[in-house]
Amino acid sequence: MRPINKIKPRWSKSTAYLVGLITTDGSLSKDGRHIAIISKDKNLLEKIKERFNLNITISPKLNAYTKRKDCYIIQFGDIIFYQWLLKIGLMPNKTKIISELKIPNKFFFDFLRGHFDGDGSFYSYWDPRWKSSFMFYLTFISASQNHIEWLQRKISELLKINGRIKKDKNVFSLRFAKRESLKLIRKFYQDENLIYLERKQTKIMKALTQDK
Repeated sequence: MRPINKIKPRWSKSTAYLVGLITTDGSLSKDGRHIAIISKDKNLLEKIKERFNLNITISPKLNAYTKRKDCYIIQFGDIIFYQWLLKIGLMPNKTKIISELKIPNKFFFDFLRGHFDGDGSFYSYWDPRWKSSFMFYLTFISASQNHIEWLQRKISELLKINGRIKKDKNVFSLRFAKRESLKLIRKFYQDENLIYLERKQTKIMKALTQDK
């Protein structure tokens, strides 16, 4: 099949994941057609390219923090998909103004996995206060308070867990402790043939093995 640069604007597990990744690590240009995604993990962008049959180049990108070309970018033009992204709540210069997104419940956790792979984090440790106490936390990050509060409400609605929101300078984080994190993890990786960031998934599976 010949590679193309068009994505069908309809919901699927893969499309929901892509929306989550665009929400965090992506951007919509002001020209009304171009979409870009930046990632430190070239392998993840290769998965996106293959899954959506995109005829694009994965190029090195200067990292604004390290001042080195240690991340990668893909960019493609697709007016119809761009307009669809606008309709569900994305926009150019979204970082601080993004709010609720129109994500069907059926695909919300695929979207959330993409969101987590973009700007989320997971860490684990042995708590010295209690013998044999292994702790871990799963966190989502956003510069928009409205967006992080929407995430909290939506997760609470679907999984009955709340997490805690914390502000650090101009960034908001929604953190879930061990028991709540387990519920999210089960939703993230419950099916085969999903797109996910292998580095984070491996880290999580290693922590679950240690916990056992």
